[in-house]
Amino acid sequence: MTVSSNNILWTASDFTMPGELWKHLEGQGFKVLISDTGADIKDRIHSISPRLWVEQINGDSASTLSQIKIIKEKYPTLPIILVTAQSNVEDAVEAIKVGVHDYINMNVSSEKLLAVIDNALRGDFSVNLPSQKLKAGSGKGKLIASHPSMLKLMEMAKKIAPSRSTILINGETGVGKEVMARYIHKNSDRKDGPFIAVNCAALPENLLESELFGHEKGAFTGAVSRKKGKFELASGGTLLLDEISEMAVSIQAKLLRVLQEREIDRVGGQYAIPVDTRVIATTNRDLEEETKKGNFRLDLFYRLNVVPLKIPPLRERQDDIGPLADFFLTKHCGLNNVPSKKIAREALEYLKNKNWSGNVREFENLMERATLLIDSEKITAHDLEFICGTAGAEPQGSNSYDTPLIPLREMEKKLIIKALDNQNGNRTHAAKILGISVRTLRNKLHEYEDELNIKNEQASS
Repeated sequence: MTVSSNNILWTASDFTMPGELWKHLEGQGFKVLISDTGADIKDRIHSISPRLWVEQINGDSASTLSQIKIIKEKYPTLPIILVTAQSNVEDAVEAIKVGVHDYINMNVSSEKLLAVIDNALRGDFSVNLPSQKLKAGSGKGKLIASHPSMLKLMEMAKKIAPSRSTILINGETGVGKEVMARYIHKNSDRKDGPFIAVNCAALPENLLESELFGHEKGAFTGAVSRKKGKFELASGGTLLLDEISEMAVSIQAKLLRVLQEREIDRVGGQYAIPVDTRVIATTNRDLEEETKKGNFRLDLFYRLNVVPLKIPPLRERQDDIGPLADFFLTKHCGLNNVPSKKIAREALEYLKNKNWSGNVREFENLMERATLLIDSEKITAHDLEFICGTAGAEPQGSNSYDTPLIPLREMEKKLIIKALDNQNGNRTHAAKILGISVRTLRNKLHEYEDELNIKNEQASS
């Protein structure tokens, strides 16, 4: 296996994913594979190459964390979300140390869980090749735009980039808020300094405070040494506070002081520490409405809202569809070592008429899927309908059928055969492309075994 997939490995057996979240992930092209954890977890991760692993602590936190440490050493780019029935600071600190992306309680709300998973799924992960470089330039901070509203937004962002003013970026999930933040950083005088992102929805209140402001040795149980916070580490650069609307009100007060005084207080510290950190905050909520509900401090909102930037959803900027399609196809063809592909004119119209609820992230997932499933050099509207599951026919360039509509069972069988043919009979790779588990593929093959044998006998007679 040499490429990452859209699989999410879910071994948190005591933690059920809400149905609406499951549908949301499937709508963005992800496939949740539920499995039991065990000694062969390394083999499972190798075989399905997940974009995300959700694990749980089953009482013995030391054993779970030890296993995660081993996995992270082998697959350093794999994001891991760890859930627990009883969260505590000691486990949270250890989880962060071994490389866990997020540590959350099983009682987390569906809304917060969505924010945590969306954040973990950002970026490109290659489990098997952590040091792999893209053949196509897809560095973070590369903003692709053609629509007048986006060009105007980019012009505004570039104009304010050299300042030290705080910026608030608003937009729907998957619209590209972090990409815009990186674009601002790369066009600022701080571009040679660090860019550090913190997901405010991902960490419990006490741990988030330590992450942002740091702590002194002995400040709390588990604080075995002094730790610098993200504000200190980002000094001279930019700190992105992602999903800031999820930040606890108590930490909002401390953040307000940092923005006003340009200095931080470590947890358990005695002296204020000056920092030169530019803050960019993002949210998918209406913060002004949140202040009216009492969920967000009004004074902090005014302090953050110095330069507001609102990124329009992809469905409102159709001119960006073409450039984004070219960019993502080039990127994923390079990643997957497949011949370059182009979007046909009628296919472009098809893409422009879709309602991209997952925005650019959902769009990229579709383009990645197209590089894996479409054989021809030019991707047609018929191809896209096929991989979106809206038409009962194979892509152009594949074997055609006598009738435009065929039974779903027959189509399923043909898809399985095509995936196996494309992958030279490798069931693991075929299952990955089809978005199903190897076990499901094996069961399907067993189900169709008699029919396939009959057809083979007829063909040979």
